[in-house]
Amino acid sequence: MGGIFGVVSTGNCNKTLFYGTDYHSHLGTENGGMAVLGANGFYKTVHSVSQAQFKSRFVDDYKKLEGYFGIGAIDDETPQPLIFRSKFGVYAVAVSGLIANKNKLVNELLNEGASFGEMGDGGVNNAEIVAGMINRGDNIVEGIASMRGAIEGSICALVLTTEGIYAARDKFGRFPLAIGKSKKTEDKSYVVATEASSFENLGYELMQFLGPGEIVLLTTEGVKSVKPAGSEKKICSFLWIYTGYPSSSYEGISVESTRERCGMYLAKRDNVEADFVSGVPDSGVGHAIGYSMESGIPYRRALVKYSPGYGRSYTPPTQEIRDLVATMKLCAVRDVIKGNRIIICDDSIVRGTQLKNLTIKKLWDNGAKEIHIRPACPPLMFPCVYASTTRTTRELAGRRAIRALEGKEIENPYEYLDTNSKKYAQMIDWIRRDLNVTSLKYMTIDDMIAAIGLPADQLCLHCWQGN
Repeated sequence: MGGIFGVVSTGNCNKTLFYGTDYHSHLGTENGGMAVLGANGFYKTVHSVSQAQFKSRFVDDYKKLEGYFGIGAIDDETPQPLIFRSKFGVYAVAVSGLIANKNKLVNELLNEGASFGEMGDGGVNNAEIVAGMINRGDNIVEGIASMRGAIEGSICALVLTTEGIYAARDKFGRFPLAIGKSKKTEDKSYVVATEASSFENLGYELMQFLGPGEIVLLTTEGVKSVKPAGSEKKICSFLWIYTGYPSSSYEGISVESTRERCGMYLAKRDNVEADFVSGVPDSGVGHAIGYSMESGIPYRRALVKYSPGYGRSYTPPTQEIRDLVATMKLCAVRDVIKGNRIIICDDSIVRGTQLKNLTIKKLWDNGAKEIHIRPACPPLMFPCVYASTTRTTRELAGRRAIRALEGKEIENPYEYLDTNSKKYAQMIDWIRRDLNVTSLKYMTIDDMIAAIGLPADQLCLHCWQGN
């Protein structure tokens, strides 16, 4: 996971860049960085944020930054932005997404005479690969376009040049890029970001979302489209269900309102009797509120998040760290829980380990009478091939259930995707027993699509359907 942010301004952009990048901290936990172009040329600062929040790691750095153009990144895979000297001159690159065929592209570039700086883990930085691919073109725009055609996976990129910032959304628009302009009419300042919700508090208003494959150039004179959007869109559905911040919107569709609609759809198909509804903080809260609104069952907070110092438990790269974060950040409210039948709404069940061992256990340990789990999307059955989230089928709760039921790993799980089939019911019951809950009922794929509000053919549904 990750997010990128850029700004062009006639004055020093350091404050906007610092806070704009920080507003992407919910998208990653490992690396952060900023690069600026000013009177003294290019300058960058990059740090690990795995043991500290972005603000605390960069608060001293940003005060020293001076530049009128700048880009920033939060990324779980590679430290960035990076600065390159090329045939196009000096430029800086920040990217978000996943390069699934990284080894193939690295070997191609090495054979062409490129060289790479080695990272601590021995790998090659995604920003270096993207820069190497861009340098193949006759100009930066052609280079970006050919780079996206060669990459398997999904990459959004910001390229900081002396002209301005080239912003490029990935080929099929799986992940968002939004453009904003200053609310002050006299201020010729523009921003670009993964999260449009970063604009409001910085004094910017949303102008547009880039289309799939679109490339624009941001300067203080405005925003110029240098490559039009493609016709095919496949935006990640998980943005609304889990990844996006509640105040965000994608393609003009609100994250929080979508989550409320998810909860309403869950309630419409449910008839369980309970004393109250609760959400797993933070991303499950909107779903639970929607469930409560539709069902009339009151909403209460059985679990609260201790926010300072604890980010998302889904994003860290190892299970050990994910478990630690989940253990420490969620606090049970015993007086609310004890003796009650509780409906728990969550965004999803990915691996199921945190929900089982940390969340559900806390509820039972604090005297819950019944626990009814209601995830706001169908069982995840296929690892994401467009972002660094789930990497193998063995991780997924649904696949573990299938292995247990079949006695082996099966290549084709499609019989288990039919919500009316016996195999689907067996899979859900296995997960329910493994989680140790009173009942378990998932959102259907049709209801999830309806809650988002885009046509199914404009959504990436790979995690659930495998295509």
